[in-house]
Amino acid sequence: MLKKEGFNGRVCRKKPYINEINRRRRLQFAREHVDKEKSWWDNVIFADESKFNVFGSDGQQYVWRKKNEELTKKNRLPIENHGGGNVMLWGCMATGGVGELVFIDKKMDQHVYLNIMRSNLIQSAESLGIKDSFKYYQDKHTAHNVRLWLLDNCPKVIQTPAQSPDLNPIENLWEELNRKIRQTPITSKTVLKQRLTEEWKKISTQYTQKLTRSMPRCLRAVLSQKEYSTKY
Repeated sequence: MLKKEGFNGRVCRKKPYINEINRRRRLQFAREHVDKEKSWWDNVIFADESKFNVFGSDGQQYVWRKKNEELTKKNRLPIENHGGGNVMLWGCMATGGVGELVFIDKKMDQHVYLNIMRSNLIQSAESLGIKDSFKYYQDKHTAHNVRLWLLDNCPKVIQTPAQSPDLNPIENLWEELNRKIRQTPITSKTVLKQRLTEEWKKISTQYTQKLTRSMPRCLRAVLSQKEYSTKY
């Protein structure tokens, strides 16, 4: 009967849980920024951290194969008993391209984050040609020393609501970067870092411009979804 009525069984989309307080904050954020011109977003530096595994995604991976071919080389996913390792990194982007890429070898805390800011944010803004006018777009970091440094060194800081990866277009860049590096085998953390660095440098300004200028559409989607997760 369900099929007759047009229903089909599908895997649920995984989206971050958003509590009531953050739903209201997302709605307020969207209302405040949805009418910004596309050119307003051109001076925004979007930043985030991400994890990349040596052997690919933490989630399920699928292949198209024929019957009884599950053990052929092309249809197997190599694993190690201890996962093969991973690397954490920080990166940023703007309409004019990508900024610095930083590998994080320690646990991310306020001191590590502050050192990344001091060593890479201003340099990235300068290489992107927006040093004197950039707006820094980040997840909320509440440490006092981080907020003081940003106050003294950033023309403007935009704090995004918590539980809102769909409001930061760099998340799409991470997915694209992961797709690119998986086109050749990765067997160690050293190779993984090398591939990430190579593909990061190849990211085009056309792509970062497309991501940056999708923000008005993303914010309109937040309003239409009544504060819940969007497709972005």
